[in-house]
Parts: sequence; structure tokens; C-alpha cells
Amino acid sequence: MPSIFAYQSSEVDWCESNFQHWELVAEFYNTFSNVTFFIFGPLMMFLMHPYVQKRSRYIYVTFILFTVVGLFSMYFHMTLSFLGQMLDEIAILWLLASGYSIWMPRCYFPAFLGENRPQYICLVITATVVSTFLSFLTPMINAYALNSIALHVVYVVAQEYKKTSNKELRRLIEVTMVSWAFAFTSWISDCWLCSFWQWINFSYLHSICLYSRLMETRISEGGPRALVFFEAPRETSMNRQGPVPGPGLQILELITVEDGIFSRMAATTSPIPHVLLTM
Repeated sequence: MPSIFAYQSSEVDWCESNFQHWELVAEFYNTFSNVTFFIFGPLMMFLMHPYVQKRSRYIYVTFILFTVVGLFSMYFHMTLSFLGQMLDEIAILWLLASGYSIWMPRCYFPAFLGENRPQYICLVITATVVSTFLSFLTPMINAYALNSIALHVVYVVAQEYKKTSNKELRRLIEVTMVSWAFAFTSWISDCWLCSFWQWINFSYLHSICLYSRLMETRISEGGPRALVFFEAPRETSMNRQGPVPGPGLQILELITVEDGIFSRMAATTSPIPHVLLTM
């Protein structure tokens, strides 16, 4: 049995040809497409500082995990080792968990929890710990399980999309979902149509998938980023014990990244946020 540190000790091998450009890097393009995670993780920490000050400092954990995902994904694609695979997938799992814990609107909490976020966070952490151990049982299905979680986030965002008539917010959700759909399609194609892509000498869909998911910050950021607009005023009203306003960022000043272009989501006193989005 090969060491878990050994090159190609993982059963997962993406469509890109191995060691084609460098003898130390198994999948060259898949590896270096992750470099952007090291840029955007710290950048989001800086740009969203005003929002974090109003909401929760635990959001920094999400940005740190986002950067860690890039690091472990780079290590995995560089070596195709079993250790790299598990580190990559477990980091994504915990990134998803952090997004669920911080941004999931209370109306989607399990009924037995009511609207108690601390108890909900404990439930998410418990489920994530159990899932972490279960991921070692059948590692080949881990990626599919992670994408099934992402599908649930898509469902929640779609439900919120139906509730709002705010054009700026709907556009944000649409751009996020289109980017995710493109990333998901690229991932599926790389998995199931590899022979075709190799036949036309274009086996880079997984690296495109990684970049696309960066642009919508890997759905655990892209979906909840949209949920910020719904949950922020609800959290504020819960803290102030006042009425729940409509979608908005009434006391928040949020600066984020929309498709690689800086966008400012400024504070407003109206129920609907003033969002400056550029394409």
C-alpha cells in the first residue's frame, strides 16, 4: 500500500495529463489555478472589514478557510496524493460549514431549533465533525457529497430570489448562480467526458472550474454572499428586538468582490440596499 504522502496515491485523477509540464507537478494547470485563492482570501478580509465589524468577527474564519482551501487544493493537484485529496475535501467541507453557520437565514433552521443560532451552529459543527470522519470511509464519493451540499445552498438562494423584487439583489444572485452553474458543468464534464476532452486536446476544464468557483467564491461564499442581504437585517432586528425590515443593509457597509471587479454595497436607511454593481 503506498504512503498517503506518495505521488498519485489518491484514487482521484482529473482529466489533465500528469507531469506534462514539470516533473514535480502532476497537474500543472489545476495546481496553479489555485494561486488566486491566496490573493482573494486576504483581499476579501480587507475589503469586508466594515461588514465584519458590524456582523461577526467569526467571518474572518471563513476567509481563512477560503485561503486554506486554495493551499490544500494546490497541494492535492500537485501530488495527487491521498493526503492532499483528504485535506482539500475536508477544508471545503469546513468552509461550507462556516458559511452555513454564519449566513443561513433563520427561517431555514430545523423546526426543533426554532430560531436559535447558537444551537444551530452546534448542530452544524457536530454534523461536520461526523462528516469529516465519514469522508475517510469512501473517499471517491466525497466530491459528489460536497456538491450535493452546494445544491442545497443553491436551493436556499433560489427561494430567497423568489421573495425579493430588488433588481440589484436579483442581479447579484443571477450572476452568482450562473457562475456556479458554469463551474459545476465544467466539473461534471471533466469527470464524465474526459475521453472527449482529451481527444480534442482540451483537458483543462477542472482548472476552469476552480477559477469559476473563485469568481463566485466557491458557492459557500457566493450563495451566502447573496444571503448576507437577507440575513443581515434579520440578525440586526433580532439583536435590537425590533421589526424585521425587508432585504437591505440598513446599518451595514459592505465592500466585496463581484466577478473580480470591486463593488461597493453601501449603507442605506431604506429597506432596499443601494448596490453599485458593475460588469
